[in-house]
Amino acid sequence: MTLDTDPGASAQAAAFHTGSHDRDVSPALDAFMGTGWAATPLPADARVPGYALTGARRERLTAAFPGERLIVPAGQLKVRSNDSDFRFRPHSAYAWLTGLTGEDQVGHVLVLEPTGEAFLHLRPRSPRGGDSAYGSEFYRDRRYGEFWVGRRPDLDEAAQLTGVRTRHLDDLAKLLTGPQPTTRVLTGVDPEIDDATGRGGDRGTTPHDARLAAVLSELRLVKDEWEVAQLQLAVDHTVSGFEDVVRALPAALRHPRGERWIEGTFGRRARAEGNGTGYETIAATGAHACVLHWIRNDGPLDPGHLLLLDAGVETDTLYTADITRTLPLSGTFSPLQRQVYELVLAAQDAGIAALRPGASFRDFHQAAMRVVAEGLADWGVLRISAEEALREDSGLFRRWTLCSSGHMLGLDVHDCAKARAETYLDGELAEGQVLTVEPGLYLQPDDEFLPKELRGIGVRIEDDLVITADGARLMSGALPRTVAGIEEWMGDLLA
Repeated sequence: MTLDTDPGASAQAAAFHTGSHDRDVSPALDAFMGTGWAATPLPADARVPGYALTGARRERLTAAFPGERLIVPAGQLKVRSNDSDFRFRPHSAYAWLTGLTGEDQVGHVLVLEPTGEAFLHLRPRSPRGGDSAYGSEFYRDRRYGEFWVGRRPDLDEAAQLTGVRTRHLDDLAKLLTGPQPTTRVLTGVDPEIDDATGRGGDRGTTPHDARLAAVLSELRLVKDEWEVAQLQLAVDHTVSGFEDVVRALPAALRHPRGERWIEGTFGRRARAEGNGTGYETIAATGAHACVLHWIRNDGPLDPGHLLLLDAGVETDTLYTADITRTLPLSGTFSPLQRQVYELVLAAQDAGIAALRPGASFRDFHQAAMRVVAEGLADWGVLRISAEEALREDSGLFRRWTLCSSGHMLGLDVHDCAKARAETYLDGELAEGQVLTVEPGLYLQPDDEFLPKELRGIGVRIEDDLVITADGARLMSGALPRTVAGIEEWMGDLLA
């Protein structure tokens, strides 16, 4: 096969390209659009949330890599389809270091220099007219123009907001040419930065750059008081979203895709109170609850089934909750549903009891899994002893509870995921860490090792906790966890 390089063919292909839906702009209109605009400066006291904390965070990162340049991008837009992009959310490391969390951060880059100085390379607000190359961007550029996507701060305003010196984004290319200091890049976030720094193509992330990603995650493992407060706010809004869902159950039960109704109900609360959901909502009923990450949410609701709702509100500062409740759609657990639920609850109680500073991160999972294995053995589902099943060379109980029982929580739902194993998975819990405890049982509808009456039941109970000096505080305790508590709570909301 040979490629057609005929210029005429290219011209013919161009004829099939629609181009912009907008009419051409006349010189008269362009001149008119450049005049008559009132000044709209930001308030002089405007600051990003967490302004007093971000400087120390940057200093801690710089101290870990003395004499090196560190590049942390916010990221680029991603195409959803054709000319429509996904909503933009800046990378969590960038948000943590700058306090900038808005959709206007597309393409922006934080550079920490070997001297310890920090610079934000930004696309500033477009001038309204004049001879600037960006003179008509404010009303003609669909991706970045103020009339299309909203106002951005100018360079001085961005410096005021963040306390970081600012430079135009166009200056970054010059910075990255010629002799360079030892440089580490948070790769895989912005393809343009990867290419400009020689990280693009098939090279991938090197150990040199991977250490930057690891340290950024490890610095975020312990939350400060402000972060814990943001996470509590996310939890509180999530509690409200769960209450909304219960109140909406009568309407959802009538709808042919009731799972979508539930997803939409929670999503409305998440958008009204915060930035949106922190991850795709799982609204799984019946056997769908046995699919660990069920996000199709296209099924009807049956009053005889359970609803597994795994959802979290993300605050405007990008901290997310992560809570799961398994609820009887009728408002009352059947005896069999209660049996499964109470085993999972006992496992969660055991996991929570294992949380304390100095405990191994893996301890709470092992405590929860012992309860699950013993319960499955008592039911006769597990046909060997719990002790045998819990051995490393067995693990047969995991057929019915496949995933781990929790993870760190913060700016990401699976927070600090680039941290090295010795500081996270094989590390010790510390005061100020926030994590989930979420054991579950997933009894697949086609599992012939199960009694028929158990098949198709899925239960997960997930709560958010912060490690304290003497144990852990349940942040999501406003949502009931016991069978009696859930039934009473649902009855009150549905009354």
